[in-house]
Amino acid sequence: MPPNGHHLSFKRTAFTLNKSTFMLPTIKHRFSIPFFQKAFLWLLVSLVAILCVGQFTNIDLMIQDYYYDAERKIFPWDQTWFAYYFMHDHVKAVIIRSGQLLILLMLIDAIKPWQKMNAFVRTRLRFIAIASLLVPAVVRTVKHYSVLHCPFEIDRYGGDTPFIRLLDSVPAFVKDGHCFPAGHATTGLWLAAICVFWLPHNTTRATQMFFAGLSVGVILGWVQQMRGHHFLFHTLWSSWIASLVLVVMLFVFAGKIFKPDDSTATQ
Repeated sequence: MPPNGHHLSFKRTAFTLNKSTFMLPTIKHRFSIPFFQKAFLWLLVSLVAILCVGQFTNIDLMIQDYYYDAERKIFPWDQTWFAYYFMHDHVKAVIIRSGQLLILLMLIDAIKPWQKMNAFVRTRLRFIAIASLLVPAVVRTVKHYSVLHCPFEIDRYGGDTPFIRLLDSVPAFVKDGHCFPAGHATTGLWLAAICVFWLPHNTTRATQMFFAGLSVGVILGWVQQMRGHHFLFHTLWSSWIASLVLVVMLFVFAGKIFKPDDSTATQ
């Protein structure tokens, strides 16, 4: 019997203490949650799929060939108002400022908690704020060590670097390109973290919101492909890395997010 006479019982993968405290004390218990089993399986399957698509198909070249004007030797969408000024500058700025505002609000709340904000909302807003920092940071770190180049730097599209796939041997004369994975896409990919508002009670809606958030980053990444600044493979990898980061974050936050007795969940 625990101290203070509280009754401690094992309920599936959760320990409950008077129905008010919830924690998952071991990694084993967290892995036993069906949500994480499906999430890690999906990450593994999608990893293999993305590797195969990038390494054994020409879809990257097919897409860039479509957007490249071989006669003029340019990507016509590159400096257009829509692709550059609107999608690359304005939309990016709005999303970044939104993330910065959320981080500021959460810092203020950490110093002086807002009485009207309940624990359910506070935990999830903090999760999203951390994701807005962590997802771009991880992708930028990978990008820093990447040798792959952007389409406009490839000799096929007027550049002076050969097209290299992720698992190819890199010629000694090729300098690091630092173009993989897609950095611009991460501006929107962290929005997938909004899915936490539907966890743990509605995993179907949470999954829908997760992919809706990812789609914002994928759209931003696609516009960069139109401009000749990224391959589809780059954007897919950024999406996968963002997904991995968010699933790991959920795994770490499981004790707070997967409370079975939380009555304020979004339906």
